[in-house]
Amino acid sequence: MPDFHLFSKGPRPVAPFSHAVESDGWVILTGQMPTDPAAPDAPLPNGVAAQTRRVMDNLALILAELDLDMSHVVQCRAYLTEFERDYATFNDTYQSYFPVDRRPARTTIGVTALAVGALVEIDCVARRPE
Repeated sequence: MPDFHLFSKGPRPVAPFSHAVESDGWVILTGQMPTDPAAPDAPLPNGVAAQTRRVMDNLALILAELDLDMSHVVQCRAYLTEFERDYATFNDTYQSYFPVDRRPARTTIGVTALAVGALVEIDCVARRPE
């Protein structure tokens, strides 16, 4: 049976979902928004670099609640509302969270809009060590 995780320290959900669902050592994290868990009603950070940092920090926070970290991430999906404008800046920020030889598989998709007016959203899949 899967375990459904919702953490009080995690970002406030913007829709009805769990922060993560775990089954057989696989951990699927819901797409995170660039909201501040400590101030969920605060304005979003300005620009895709700042929003990407906040999203990645939110993913790291959820992983930490599960006793995992970015080294356990095997796949990410990223969504950008301004793909052509923001793709290079997004990549510069995103890559700083992973060693060059430990980058997860990734898909990046241009979308027309995201919840809360965000420029970026990222979800990921992690694997527990055996």
